[in-house]
Amino acid sequence: MKEIDIEDLVKKAKESLKAAKDLLRNGYFDFSASRSYYTMFYIAEAVLLTKSLHFSKHKAVISTFGKEFIKTGIIPSNLHRYIMNAFDIRQAGDYGPLNSVNKEKAKMLIDQAKEFIDTIEAYLKKEGYEL
Repeated sequence: MKEIDIEDLVKKAKESLKAAKDLLRNGYFDFSASRSYYTMFYIAEAVLLTKSLHFSKHKAVISTFGKEFIKTGIIPSNLHRYIMNAFDIRQAGDYGPLNSVNKEKAKMLIDQAKEFIDTIEAYLKKEGYEL
């Protein structure tokens, strides 16, 4: 099995965002929220790979993203809040009762996921990664 690389993770993030939009459009708000979270998660994994960091646990990805890119001022701090909030909402959507996430919250997560992807992708390109 091929090891996942930065380009693959960016592609997965973009596909996940498209899926989140489709799910929102079709009224699947819980699942849309989950895909928005995974959009952020995949792109956070991608940027961590630039420092040869890879984790299997979600909390480790989120925490290390904060330590390596937010606390250092490389990436704006609002993105760390976005992914932490999205993690909590995804938990509710995936494991809570049906319709735990409303349309407005699902839409907000899509907007945040888009900003997350755009910001990280711009950083990666600035650092010389071809995506």
